[in-house]
Amino acid sequence: MADANRPVTLAAIAGAHGVRGEVRLKLFGEGAESLRAFSVLDAGGRTLTLKSVRPANQGAVATFAEITDRSGAEALRGTVLTVPRSALPPLGEGEYYHHDLIGLACVSTDGAAIGQVVAVENFGAGDILEIQRLDGKRFMVPMNARAVPAWTDHGVTIDAAFVE
Repeated sequence: MADANRPVTLAAIAGAHGVRGEVRLKLFGEGAESLRAFSVLDAGGRTLTLKSVRPANQGAVATFAEITDRSGAEALRGTVLTVPRSALPPLGEGEYYHHDLIGLACVSTDGAAIGQVVAVENFGAGDILEIQRLDGKRFMVPMNARAVPAWTDHGVTIDAAFVE
């Protein structure tokens, strides 16, 4: 498994919402519902205890026990909220977390070193890996069984026919 203590960013505080300390969140995960799985989040070295979260325009609105007024909420604008990788739910067969793929070395099915995964995108038709070649040029491949027949915690294998 990937480094169990590595922080994984779930959201960022976009600003205050109202006067009672609620904060607007920009979400990087599966939505407001997924945040409910975590009672405690790290906010730049400070621990925040999640009391409530609800979906809102382009993100969520959350209440934390430690933030009780608007100025406290505003003071945290721009703060990223993380959990350790070990706090994430276990994965099923064939599932992956995007952040576990980023940085992995890539080889082709013919054994040639290609480069590394630098991003995982999804434009609506499934995940796409962005690969940076050893020469710095980038290309994309769909994250499906034909293009990516295998991946582990140590690397990604890309079908040679998909290598640009």
